[in-house]
Amino acid sequence: MNKIERAIISVTDKGGIVEVASSLHNLGVQILSTGGTARVIREGGIEVTDISDYTGFPEMLDGRVKTLHPMVHGGLLGVRDNPDHEKMMQKHNIKPIDMVIINLYQFEKTAAKKGVTLDDAIENIDIGGPAMLRSSAKNFKYVTVIVDPADYETVLKEMNENGGKTTIETRFRLAKKVFQLTHNYDGAISRYLDGIDTPEIAEGR
Repeated sequence: MNKIERAIISVTDKGGIVEVASSLHNLGVQILSTGGTARVIREGGIEVTDISDYTGFPEMLDGRVKTLHPMVHGGLLGVRDNPDHEKMMQKHNIKPIDMVIINLYQFEKTAAKKGVTLDDAIENIDIGGPAMLRSSAKNFKYVTVIVDPADYETVLKEMNENGGKTTIETRFRLAKKVFQLTHNYDGAISRYLDGIDTPEIAEGR
């Protein structure tokens, strides 16, 4: 595992994220971010690159499409010691992304609200977040992925003690958390939809 050089941060729960971003910045990590997270980090006085500037493609469709881009997923999924992957990444100017810090839209909290509409619930189904989490966790050999704020301190301590690197044991432990989270997240969506007989959605939507 090389030193972490590039990280994506995109969180719903922004508690402590400025401090995390500051620590990563001090370790020389380039921070990529989206929307509200980027704004909070920037307001904290930390340099951050918007994903849209990084990919050269704007956020679109009311924010439904932000990170679903080869510059992001190629950077997460590329096998760093595979010459063919390396050649393809260089050809398309895809840089490795070594860390992802994400927590998802709070679907269960939204769906539990009294009087919530199906439209509102559907808009709180996160697409880009789980996709990035799964890409990162699949490639845990090279990518450190954090979904639980309780892991911030542990990971940063390890990076400070290891020249900006994390251990394979830590990355594997964090990857397992990702798949447990996405399993539970999809289960919550499925259970919610199973409780609806006829969707009250305007035709064409």
